[in-house]
Amino acid sequence: MGSNIEPEQNLLRAVQELDVRVEVVAVSRVFETEPVGRRRVPTFLNAAVELNTSLTPRALKFRVLRSVEAALGRVRTHDRNAPRVIDLDIALFGDRMLSDPAAGIEIPDPDIVRHPHVVVPLADLAPDRRHPESGETLREIAANLAPRGRVRLASEASALRNLIAELRSARSFSEPLSDD
Repeated sequence: MGSNIEPEQNLLRAVQELDVRVEVVAVSRVFETEPVGRRRVPTFLNAAVELNTSLTPRALKFRVLRSVEAALGRVRTHDRNAPRVIDLDIALFGDRMLSDPAAGIEIPDPDIVRHPHVVVPLADLAPDRRHPESGETLREIAANLAPRGRVRLASEASALRNLIAELRSARSFSEPLSDD
């Protein structure tokens, strides 16, 4: 997930809205990243969210993710790189591989191996998870891509970190939240 319009508030609201619709299992730390394809656009805050759902990828995208985007005021334009209130995508869906061009679904998301803003939060969430196609760990992919784009921990995302801690506590997560 990513946002560059009031990003801290919108990432927080997105996690809250997701947790109402499906089970939020874990959330990565928040990273500040440069926008792709545009200059003079505010930087993004990006994070990865692990969900537990029995929905299909198509249903997850159109019934859950798009409804959360709409609830937060996302307006889609022809410019894929325009500033946005929130952007929610399915990067991985278990070990599943799926190509549904008509629905705009490609799993795993090809941007995992192209853009640090996608893989760095994923690697933060599940560093040893293997990419279903390449077999590389997310940590390895992130290490190879990170030098290509500025990605750093976003210290200003304290409200989101607090929400993550609350969600983890409520669900008895064993891992403590870290700011490392």
